[in-house]
Order: sequence, then structure tokens, then C-alpha cells
Amino acid sequence: MQDFKHLTSKGRFSLSALTKQRKAPSRNSFKRLDESKPRKKRLRVLLPVLAAFIAAYPVFSPVFLGRTAVSSVQGEAHPTVKDPRDLDVFSSFRLGAGLFPSARLEGDRFTAPIPDGGTVVFAINNTIQERVKEVMAQFDVPYGVFVAIEPKSGKVLAMVSHSSASPGWEERAFYGVYPMASLFKIITATAALEQGKVTPDTVIPFRGGLYSESSRHWSSLPKRGAQEMDLTTAMGKSVNPVFGRLASDIAGRESVLRCAERYGFNHYLLPGTPVQPSKAEHPQTEDDLRLMGAGLGREVKISPVHAAVMMAAIANGGTMLAPSLVDEIRNTKNEVTYAHKPLTIRSIAAPEVANQLTRMLSTTVTSGTSRRAFHDSHGRPRIANVNIAAKTGSINGTDPEGHYSWFAAYAPVEDPQIALAALVINQDKWKIKAPYLGEQALEAFFNRSR
Repeated sequence: MQDFKHLTSKGRFSLSALTKQRKAPSRNSFKRLDESKPRKKRLRVLLPVLAAFIAAYPVFSPVFLGRTAVSSVQGEAHPTVKDPRDLDVFSSFRLGAGLFPSARLEGDRFTAPIPDGGTVVFAINNTIQERVKEVMAQFDVPYGVFVAIEPKSGKVLAMVSHSSASPGWEERAFYGVYPMASLFKIITATAALEQGKVTPDTVIPFRGGLYSESSRHWSSLPKRGAQEMDLTTAMGKSVNPVFGRLASDIAGRESVLRCAERYGFNHYLLPGTPVQPSKAEHPQTEDDLRLMGAGLGREVKISPVHAAVMMAAIANGGTMLAPSLVDEIRNTKNEVTYAHKPLTIRSIAAPEVANQLTRMLSTTVTSGTSRRAFHDSHGRPRIANVNIAAKTGSINGTDPEGHYSWFAAYAPVEDPQIALAALVINQDKWKIKAPYLGEQALEAFFNRSR
């Protein structure tokens, strides 16, 4: 697998090299032009004919080419559909993404008109969509993006973005890639679990603080007094040294990288859609591998759409479905001409491994890094009788600049109905982090479902 940093390398263009090769114009060059009188006469005839042909080309080209001339720019700004029956889940996602900014609520469904006629009906759940939008606006988040998916169908239940710092960022927020942070610990755990070398109960000794970012000494254990923690507790508390050791000393470099590939990194997971490919740059040293395994690899990046798809796949027993933004398309007679059908795109883990991951991820809300967001001051759960599997992530980033807070989850663990990914990027001051946004979305979803 080629390192991403080499994909864009190109030879440099040297202006000085070009100018050195150019010779000074010959003094006889003008003389030769003066002597070409017959050519000048021919040009007087040819140039007007050529100009007339160029001017008439847009009119007559449809006749010659047998198709309608369409502006490529206009085609991007106003998506068209020749025959909805020819759409697949990827092309329908692209169509939906282009029309989504103009979607409006009609009854309980979000819809948008197709310029050539017909209507796109989105799979959006208005209750979640409005709650998340309200929370982002209320707390004036500098940058925030949220995606929710139905695990068993791949339908996109919510897509919300907000930016008080750069409003133009909102349009591309869902599809760009951002530092993945500790969400990568899920991939590290998958690589180790599927080898059978560990279980959720395996105790891992380690050195350093729970959230240490200096990985050099994580594996050089003292003879006495090393800390230790089982993997399930370590996942909930997002303990860096444990997962750094898990990547380098147990799973191994090749296993971690193969697992990342299977999760959809370093290639187009969703071809034909605006979703950028997530990337996981190859670790060059054992120290780099430990940082990557712990979620501290800054060149490991994922889109919010992909993060939600990943959580939905674990919730779905390890089977990843393509996300579907469009539920159906209706023609001008209100007849359904396209209806979403779930499409499996890959298997990321065996069902037993997915079950082990669910067990580990369930501690994040009950006793781990997002416990405070999901319990009141008396320790009572804010969403009663709903078991949630989740993972948080936290890292600093530069595009845009700020502190990145992730929350990815699915629930209920016994029969998942929703999977989500929330990203909040704060700057000098912050009011909320991603776990709060995720809790509000889940509360809206399950209170509505009851």
C-alpha cells in the first residue's frame, strides 16, 4: 500500500531551465515573415471562416454529436437524472448530496425538487436533525458536524453541520477528512482480537500515564510496579499506552494496516460520491506504530460520513453497508421511480469480533470518557434503559485549527437502531464537546421512539 505522502509528488517545473533553452530570435525571422506574402493572403480567407465555425459550434454541435450540449459547471450545480431506474446507491448519494442544501420539510419527510422534474425524498429523521441543529446553534460551535445512520439499512438519518467561525466550511464538512484521534483504537482492537491473541478480559501491563503522548517508553516495562488494565476498561477510558502496546507488541504492524484497509482506509470506499477517502499513513518506526495504535497518528484521517458508516458496520455484526442519503425518487406524477435497497460493500470483522468490540465499547458511557455527558449530577443515566456502545476521541488539528472532539456510537447494543458520529472543533474557548452533542441526538431519537 503506497504511502499517501508520495501520491502527490510531481516533478518541479523550472522556469529558468526553460528560458535557458530558448534562443534569441534570429534577425532574419522578420525577413522570412515579410517574404511569406502568399500565406498572408490565405490567412485573410481562412481566419474569418474559422471564426465563423467557432461561433456556430455550440449551435450545430448537438447535430454532429447526437446529444444535447450541457455545461459541466451547470451540471455540478444542478444535478440531473436521465432515468432514476439507472441509479445505484452511490450515484443516488451524489445526487442527494447535490440537492441536500435545498431540502425542505414536507410533512414528516425532507424533499428537494430535481431541476429536470421529479422529487428526491431523503431518509432524514427530522427529530434528530432539528435537535442537533438547535444544539449547535445554541452553543455557537466554531465547527461542528454530525452524521447518523440506520445500521441495518444504511439510510442516513441525519446530516447537520454548523460553523460560527467560517460559514462556508459547512457545505463540505460531511465529506472532508479530519484527524481520527482515539477512534482508531477500535481498529487496533479489531486487529488484535481477530488474531485470537487477546480477549476483552486480557490484562495489559503498561508504563506511563493513562493519556501519555510520549510512546517511547510504553513497552519498556519496569521490573516492578508496572500499571495494568484489562482491554475493556482501557477502551472505555481510552488509555493510550495500552493500545500503543496492543498495536506494536501484540497485533503487529502488518495486521494493523490490513485491518485499516478492511475498514476502508486508503482507497475510495464510496466511489462516485463527494466523500473523500480516509487515509492511514504507514508508520515508519515502532514509535510511529504505537502512536497510530493509540489514536495519536496525526496523518490518520477520516470523514464524519465514514466514521458513522464504520460504527454502523460494527453494530451490524461486522457487515458494512453503503450509506444512502436518498430514500426514494418520485416523478412528476408522484410515482416512485427509485427506492433504496441496502447494499453490502464489505465485511470489516467477523460477528464474534464485532460482539467483543461492542462489549468493550459499552464501558465508554457507563464508566469511561463520556460518562459525565450521559449521567446527571446524581449519577442517573439521562437516557434510561438504553445500552450504548461508544468511543470518544480528542486531538489538536490545523485544518481547521482547533481542538477536535469526536464521539461515535450505536444503540441499543442488543438491537442497534442508530449509529452516529459527531465532531466538534473548538478553539480558545468551548462550551460543548462531541459527547454532549451525541447524547442530545440519542435522547431525541429514543424519546421519540417510545
